[in-house]
Amino acid sequence: MSGHEKVEKNLGLLLILLVLVISVGGLVQIVPLFFQKSTTEAVSGLKPYSALELAGRDIYVRENCNVCHSQMIRPFRAETERYGHYSVAGEFVYDRPFLWGSKRTGPDLHRVGGRYSDDWHRVHMINPRDVVPESIMPGYPWLEDTPADATHIKKKMSVLRTLGHPYTEAEIEEAPKALENKTEMDALIAYLQGLGTSIKARR
Repeated sequence: MSGHEKVEKNLGLLLILLVLVISVGGLVQIVPLFFQKSTTEAVSGLKPYSALELAGRDIYVRENCNVCHSQMIRPFRAETERYGHYSVAGEFVYDRPFLWGSKRTGPDLHRVGGRYSDDWHRVHMINPRDVVPESIMPGYPWLEDTPADATHIKKKMSVLRTLGHPYTEAEIEEAPKALENKTEMDALIAYLQGLGTSIKARR
């Protein structure tokens, strides 16, 4: 009986060897990524989210916007012509969790920052069909009347700083003031307006 036949007929040995091969293959693929600057260092011009943008990102997650909108432009001509420069790893170093998504009921939003005015976003959030007649997106009018919550913003920024976000003590202390007299709509728009702006979107 050959060695190959012994492995095939011994289920325990086969499972052990499969786990070993998968583990080695996984390590070879994953470990080098932790040492590549292109995947671990921020792209030039990228800054951590401001207090208002961070609050807006939390609203984006809470309202499940990432279920219908991806934030990952693939390096295909059809995508770069529509959305702009393809996404690169260094743009996501301050995203915890990342919001790449896998479904596009609506368009990708990674390069939406600066593409439309704040007023456009406001109208679009209140009633999407006022600016995009064929839109199937629901409206979010309550965001306009709901004050932005500053209760935990300092704690959030402190935790993110321990994870490597370069917030200063002054930025953390001033965070609640940045949310004063702001609505959830203001916060969400601030977040959207910053998306993908570290690499200028193609028009």
